[in-house]
Amino acid sequence: MAYLAKYISRSSRLIAFYQRGYSTASPFVFSEEVSCAKSEGKPIVALESTIITHGMPYPQNLETAKQVENIIRERGAIPATIAILKGQLTVGLSEDQLSYLAQAKGVVKASRRDLAPIAAAKLDGATTVAGTIIAAQLADIPVFVTGGIGGVHRHGEDTLDISADLNELGRSNTLVVCSGVKSILDIRRTLEYLETQGVCVCAFGDTSDFPAFYTARSGFTAPHRVANALEAARVLHAARELQLSSGTVIAVPIPQEYAMDEKIIEDAIAGALKEAEKQGVSGKEVTPFILSAVVKATSGASLHANIALIKNNAKVGADIAVEFKKLKNVDNSRNAFNIGSSKGVGKCSSNSSRHFHTSCSRRTDDEPLFSANKNCDGDVLVIGGANVDRTYRLKEDGVQVSL
Repeated sequence: MAYLAKYISRSSRLIAFYQRGYSTASPFVFSEEVSCAKSEGKPIVALESTIITHGMPYPQNLETAKQVENIIRERGAIPATIAILKGQLTVGLSEDQLSYLAQAKGVVKASRRDLAPIAAAKLDGATTVAGTIIAAQLADIPVFVTGGIGGVHRHGEDTLDISADLNELGRSNTLVVCSGVKSILDIRRTLEYLETQGVCVCAFGDTSDFPAFYTARSGFTAPHRVANALEAARVLHAARELQLSSGTVIAVPIPQEYAMDEKIIEDAIAGALKEAEKQGVSGKEVTPFILSAVVKATSGASLHANIALIKNNAKVGADIAVEFKKLKNVDNSRNAFNIGSSKGVGKCSSNSSRHFHTSCSRRTDDEPLFSANKNCDGDVLVIGGANVDRTYRLKEDGVQVSL
């Protein structure tokens, strides 16, 4: 006992030593609503915050953010708008926090490269698609809804201006619901880059046309198509079963009644690009500058289209999250009763009954004390002992042992 007490004391000191060197605190905080959804196993949909701070003017940004969250709730999921508030990565915002973010000045666009500096300086940050994917992955939220993803900028072959969204999609297994790539970008090269990153791109609906944000068609075809939310959820489920480390893009076309004329939007974008070049706008400031210029050039029509498509994407994303949760629940039920397990194929029959086994077989000195039973797929290990009475009787020709 003295040795045991000494061992426990030494272990406690080691644990305390390592805890001083390595923080065990969570890198983010959940809102009360998201925390409850997590504990109750409800489907959750991640939302970015750059669309609030850099994508729309006030008060349309706040109104749209609240409406999008309510749409997700109405369809059976829980919204989790993600942002950095005073240096704290926050998953799920209250109404007061949404209102603050919608009116705050100097909020930094937070992509992967920006997260650590913003957190260290305790600044406010609005997560981009890339930043939101990182946070969603940390929080184990598999479905994320946005308006449109970034991509390869026009003349990107010369400038190498390529959105970090694409790289993040290539190293995360998050499913992103969007209306394709913003039409201010080079869509052909963006699709090529996504292919290189191993990202699964699916058109959503009746056709394989890849949408271009303000318009339902870009002139390019998506590699795959899903007809509805259940099919999209199955793609996500299969990707996770295969342990793929790349993401999935579900490209949802803008509702036809809100789609803009392709020539009008292209002329507006061309004019905005020239103005951006003239003013020397570059880097992460290009997209919000052009979007704002397009709103002015279209007399606000592009803003209405933007609001309509994000609301529609919220419906689709919520439905996918709900269907994916159902698929996960089926998996959990099967695992609980050992139904359909592939473990031990060819060795043990797979059925719904649990097997109980022990490790009481004779082992050699070089075998581990506890090892998996190779002849059965049971999920309960019984460890115990047995007392055996033996009687020894001496005889002239040897020893007789009775049990």
